[in-house]
Amino acid sequence: MAKFKKGVVYLLLAVPVITQLYPLFWLLFYSLKTNEEILGGSFFSLPKSPQWHNYKEAYEAGNYLKYLSNSILVTGVTMICVILLSSMAAYAISRFRWRYGGAVMTVFLMGMMIPMQATLLPLMIIFKNIEILNTHLSLILPYIAFSTPISVFILSGFMKGIPHEIEESAYIDGASVFRIFRSVILPVSVPPMMTVCILTFINIWNEYILAATFISSEKLKTLPFGVYTFVSQYSVNYGNIGAFLIMGALPVILIYFFLSGQITKGMVAGAVKG
Repeated sequence: MAKFKKGVVYLLLAVPVITQLYPLFWLLFYSLKTNEEILGGSFFSLPKSPQWHNYKEAYEAGNYLKYLSNSILVTGVTMICVILLSSMAAYAISRFRWRYGGAVMTVFLMGMMIPMQATLLPLMIIFKNIEILNTHLSLILPYIAFSTPISVFILSGFMKGIPHEIEESAYIDGASVFRIFRSVILPVSVPPMMTVCILTFINIWNEYILAATFISSEKLKTLPFGVYTFVSQYSVNYGNIGAFLIMGALPVILIYFFLSGQITKGMVAGAVKG
């Protein structure tokens, strides 16, 4: 009976694993096919002869390095700003005893409910008036705004569980608020901060709607735009598109694979201590 229950558990766990991994393997096989194989009725089959040159063409013709560097710049600056702002806000909300702490937290929670698409037109008008439209700043600012609420929620839930005795001993030793935040709270909050970094990275790396709305200059475009290099008026190179998508998703897959334990640790810590 025990073996039967164990087998049922493994079977139930295998279903989400397969459904999550299958699209990745399918895209990998897709990227190694010719247009004739993809359009000729062998859409779900293995490639007859792997077309590794698709990756070379995707790298060269798709301006991969240029789009990759733009994505790294936008994502990196956003992550740094989100960590700084959300950690300070979470510290003030969770550790200070002030009247409006709950109201401020409610404002952040309300920010999680605002859809990104609803802000496109207002942001377009604002960025045009302050003359930052078609710059990386027009992407970084909205990314920070939409990533901060969930980050504050995660970090504040963790910081509420940090013993106050740690801060009290630091106060006795003469440490200022900023010294306690920098030397005591931040080192203890590394697991949830790693969670915030990874979730922010995943959400921003392949974001397309804001990038397509606010960026028109070719030299400023981010990674998702490289796909359109292989789409012309009369033809589409599907194999190269698949190869480019694999190369675009590879950084996300690698980061999540190596740091997935930090995500779990940070989420569990915030849930238990929050």
